[in-house]
Amino acid sequence: MLSCTVTLDPAFGVAAVDPRLFGSFVEHMGRCVYGGVFEPGHADADTDGLRLDVLNLVRELGITVVRYPGGNFVSGYRWEDGVGPVADRPRRLDLAWRSVETNAFGLNEFMTWARRAGAEPMMAVNLGTRGIQEACDLLEYANHPGGTYWSDLRRSHGVADPHGIKLWCLGNEMDGPWQVGHKSADAYGALAAETAKAMRQVDPGIKLVACGSSNDRMPTFGSWEATVLDHTFEHVDFISLHAYFEKHGEDRAGFLSSGLAMDRFIDGVIATADHVAAKRRSRKRLKLSFDEWNIWYESRFAGHTNLEWAQAPRLIEDEYTVEDAVVVGSLLMSLLRHADRVGVACLAQLVNIIAPIRAEPDRPAWRQTIFHPFALTARHARGTVLRVEPVTPTYDTAQHGDVPVADVVATHDPETGHVTVLAVNRSETDAVTLTAHLRALPGLRIVEHLVLGGVPGELLHTNNAADPDRIQPRTGNASTLTDGELTAALPPVSWTMLRLAPAA
Repeated sequence: MLSCTVTLDPAFGVAAVDPRLFGSFVEHMGRCVYGGVFEPGHADADTDGLRLDVLNLVRELGITVVRYPGGNFVSGYRWEDGVGPVADRPRRLDLAWRSVETNAFGLNEFMTWARRAGAEPMMAVNLGTRGIQEACDLLEYANHPGGTYWSDLRRSHGVADPHGIKLWCLGNEMDGPWQVGHKSADAYGALAAETAKAMRQVDPGIKLVACGSSNDRMPTFGSWEATVLDHTFEHVDFISLHAYFEKHGEDRAGFLSSGLAMDRFIDGVIATADHVAAKRRSRKRLKLSFDEWNIWYESRFAGHTNLEWAQAPRLIEDEYTVEDAVVVGSLLMSLLRHADRVGVACLAQLVNIIAPIRAEPDRPAWRQTIFHPFALTARHARGTVLRVEPVTPTYDTAQHGDVPVADVVATHDPETGHVTVLAVNRSETDAVTLTAHLRALPGLRIVEHLVLGGVPGELLHTNNAADPDRIQPRTGNASTLTDGELTAALPPVSWTMLRLAPAA
């Protein structure tokens, strides 16, 4: 049996867990909005057309912030189309996903939904086909109390109080040639800086996110961030990262190591941001917004240019396996490990589109396998992320070179004394004995031990409409805590959560 040893000490912390790490993403794409969060006439829809079964699962998932309305969609979006009487709203062609957008669901409907979901809104402005004035108009409509054209228009639409949206994205993936209104780093950086300055004139209390690279495989990765931040560093609070991971062929070993790719991406952006700060002799340490991340089997997608024009078509409704859930659990661990610099993170997307929640028109919504590690981490990773240095063997992968067999992240809540240990075993053949030294955290007991994965014959099993609860976390029974030493068996290809609390 392989081993992994860690020492947990509250004196060595990374940073407090920001609740915004547990965000998600709702885009006007496929059936995320129409047939997902919004479906008038569904048996579980309320009088506003919001699906209550989906809302209940969103609350259970623990989502804290939701990015809206895109995504690629926002780069051609006229936000004004989605406000006012629904009967007067125009139908438009969405160039991003070759869809017909009805605009039946817009800003005010989204804000009603977000309040009921208990989630903070994260609004994106269109810097593809539009610019400074339209961004300021939207902000004025959303956040100004009244007495101006746009704020009074909102009030005439039945929304007397301002929405008070604090998080704003300055466009989306503007480095991507696929983006409507794609720009060079210089052109985007200059526009983003001027938009940021103008938006702060409208509402000085907002937080702004500049577009970083769409992924770290982009040919301009690194240089894009450096150029954009040369323009925007003093005017923004975050720079964005987007990354999707998938299993290529039968390379399970590489897939299980996806967390290392996320770590490297984050570290690279931090290095670039700090380089820009050093050039300015600035003490500012820019935060990161990892506002799109998930597993996406992109190789199966035919591409948006091959789509037929349709209204709310079925797009990339991937069905997730147990091994996918193990990887999602490990990606959450990577985000927690960087809690000192990653201030926002959004699992993309929330419903139907590569999502933890699936919904169909003729049945209740259900949880995909990846729902479970997210919900458990969001619920129990509280307090401070501890600095953990696992000692464990490595194995070789074609994608990532030598990779640690096991990974561990832990949090400590100083108010309650609770400790949460998250661990992943990447080995496909061997269990790992985890030993955690807790002498600096005396008087604890194990209150919960949950495992996902670890059963070889079930790694490709999924939850689906026919069997929505087939895969759930199961109780582990191979853990002990004696004399300040926690031991637990981590089965092959598994994600584990151990919760500890002060003894009664």
